[in-house]
Amino acid sequence: MFLVNSLRKSSGNGLLQLEVQQDYVVLDNGLLQLTFTKPGGHLICIRYNGLDNLLELHNPLLNGGFWDLNWSKPGTSGTRGEFDVANGTDFQVVVQNEEQVELSFTRKWDASMLGQYAPLSIDKRFIMLCGSSGFYSYAIYQRDETMPAFYLNEARIALMLNIEKFVYMAMSDDRQRRLPRPEDRVPPRGRELAFPEAVLLVDPIEPEFKGEVDDKYQYSCENKDNKVHGFICTDPTIGLWQISPSNEFRTGGPIKQDLTSHVNPTTLAMFVSTHYGGEDLVVKFGDGEEWKKVFGPVFIYLNSVSDYTNDSNAFLWSDAKDQMKKEVEKWPYSFPVSEDFLHVDQRGSVCGRLFAQDRYISEGKIAAKGAFVGLAPPGKDGSFQKEAKGYQFWVNADDDGYFKITNIRPGVYNIYAWVPGFIGDYRCDKDIVVAPGSSIDLGDLVYFPPRNGATLWEIGIPDRSAAEFYVPDPDPMYINKLLVNLPSHRFRQYGLWQRYADLYPNQDLVYTIGTSDYKKDWFYAQVTRKIGESAYKATTWQIKFELDEIAESGKYTLRIALASATFSILEVRVNKNGLGEALFSSGLIGSDNTITRHGIHGLYWQFNVEMETSLFNEGDNTIYLTQARNFSALHGVMYDYVRLEAPSFTSNKLA
Repeated sequence: MFLVNSLRKSSGNGLLQLEVQQDYVVLDNGLLQLTFTKPGGHLICIRYNGLDNLLELHNPLLNGGFWDLNWSKPGTSGTRGEFDVANGTDFQVVVQNEEQVELSFTRKWDASMLGQYAPLSIDKRFIMLCGSSGFYSYAIYQRDETMPAFYLNEARIALMLNIEKFVYMAMSDDRQRRLPRPEDRVPPRGRELAFPEAVLLVDPIEPEFKGEVDDKYQYSCENKDNKVHGFICTDPTIGLWQISPSNEFRTGGPIKQDLTSHVNPTTLAMFVSTHYGGEDLVVKFGDGEEWKKVFGPVFIYLNSVSDYTNDSNAFLWSDAKDQMKKEVEKWPYSFPVSEDFLHVDQRGSVCGRLFAQDRYISEGKIAAKGAFVGLAPPGKDGSFQKEAKGYQFWVNADDDGYFKITNIRPGVYNIYAWVPGFIGDYRCDKDIVVAPGSSIDLGDLVYFPPRNGATLWEIGIPDRSAAEFYVPDPDPMYINKLLVNLPSHRFRQYGLWQRYADLYPNQDLVYTIGTSDYKKDWFYAQVTRKIGESAYKATTWQIKFELDEIAESGKYTLRIALASATFSILEVRVNKNGLGEALFSSGLIGSDNTITRHGIHGLYWQFNVEMETSLFNEGDNTIYLTQARNFSALHGVMYDYVRLEAPSFTSNKLA
C-alpha cells in the first residue's frame, strides 16, 4: 500500500484545463476534475482516482456541494428561518494561468429580491492549483446602505458525498467509525427520540448498528480543534477531507462548538451558526447597515491508496492531518485574488505577557499559563463569545504568560482573555488599532479576577466546562458504541439528562462541603425531573456547610459560573429551608441547547451574589440552588464553578 495522487503532477501538457459551457463549468488539473453549474456555482461532480463522482446527486433535498445560509426577518424568534442555497446569477473567470484558476459565482441583491432571498450580495470563489490534490473555496458576504434589516442564522459549505461509497467517518484521532446509512434514520428503520436529530436505529440495513443512537451532534467539536475531518471510501480507497487552516472568520471564539461530519454522508465547513450558543449568536443587521466579511478559504483535500488494507483508514487520516499542518503553515494564503482577502503583508501582529493577580492566592502576580488570549471587536467583558460580525484571532499563552498573535486583519479590537483556574473574563481597558504591517507590544497585562474575600469553600474547577463533574453511564438502550470506551467523550452519549431522576428519584442532589466529592457527587447538569407522562418538576440542589463563626459586618459573596444555560431561571436562597422569595434570580437565561446536543459547555455566564451576614448561622448552613423553569426535560444549567467568599476584612489570606 502506498499513497497516490497527493503529489503527482497534472497530466498532459501540465496545464490546468478550464472548460466553460452554457450551463456548466469544468476544472481539471489531471488529479481531479470539478464540474459546477453555471451561473449558480453549485458543485455537481468531483471526479477523482477512477470514481466518476464523489458527490451524491440523488438525495430528496440537498445534493452535491454548495454554499448555503439560513436567514430570518427582523423580530423573528428562534434560530431557524428561510433556507437559501446562495445560487449565483453571474459567472466570471477571475484568474486563469498555468498555476491557478479562480472562478467567481456572484449574486447581487436588489429590491426585487425582497422577502425571497437574504439581503446580501454574495461572491463565491473556487480555486484550483496546478499539482494540488484538492481545491479551495471562500466567499465574500456584503451589505450596503440600500439593504433592509434581517437576521443571519447560519452560513456554511456542505458537501453531500456518495452514499454508497463513503461509509467511514473520521473527525479526530479517537472519533472515527463506519456510519449507518441515511435510510436507517427513517421510519420504520429508525425511531426519532426526544428531538429529530437523535434517532434510535431499530432495524438498520446492517445489523451491527442495531440498537445504537445516531445524532450528528455527537461528532461536534470546538472551533480551535475543528481543523480537519471527512470521509473514506473503500472501493476505490479515497479520502475526502475538509481542512480549515484558520478560525479567524468563525463566530463565537475558540471554544465555540460546531458540527463536522455526519450521516448522509455530509461534511461541513461552518462559518456562522447558533449551535451551542442559541439566539445570542444570531447575527442581526439593521436597515442600511453596511458589512463585509470573507469566509474561508477552506481546502477540500483528496487522497487515496493503491490497495485497501486494515491500515488504509489510519494511513489516509494521518496524511490528511499532515496536509492540514501544511495548510496552517501557509496561512494566510498568497493566491486568492480578491482584494478583500488580505495577504500576510497587509496584516499586523500583537504580543504581550498576561498575569493574574489574586491577593488571596499569592502576594505577587502569577503568570497566566495556558491562558486563552484573543483579539475581537470592541465590546464588554466576554462579549467575544456572542460576537459574529467581525474577525477574531486567538492563541494560548505559554507557561510564562507570553503570547503573540500574528496575521491580524487591520481594524480596531479589544484584547480578551481568560485564565484556566481563575473565574471570570479579562478585557483590555482600551482599544487596540492594528494597521497593515504593524507590530504592537502591549507589555505586561494584569487580570484581577473577581474577589471580595477569602475562599470558604469551592466546588469544581474554573475552566468554563462541566467536564470535571459526575457524568453518568448512559442508558444501555441509548448508546453510541463509538463513545463507550472514550472517557473524555462520555458526556456525548444520548439521554444523560434522564439519568438524574434515576440517581435522585425522590430527593434532589445534596452536596456537603468537606464530605462530598464534586467528581462523584455533583451531577454534570441541573435539569428538571419528569413526573408522570409529560410533566416536569423544577429541581433544587443543596450545598450544606458549616461556619465556625459569623462575621460581625460586611457581606459574604457567592460566585456562580455557569458553563451552559438553556431557557433557565437560576434562583439562590440561603437557609430557612430554601423557602420564600429568592435572594437572587438570574432571570430567563440561555438558549444554547448544550444538554440536548451532548455538549459539556455552551455560553459562559458568571453571577456574583452578595449576602448579608444575618442570613447565616454559626454551625450548619445551606445554600439552595433552584433551576425554576420546568416546561421541558431539556431546561437546565451546567455549572462551571461555585465559590463562597468571606467578607473581605474578616478574611485570612490563603496559601
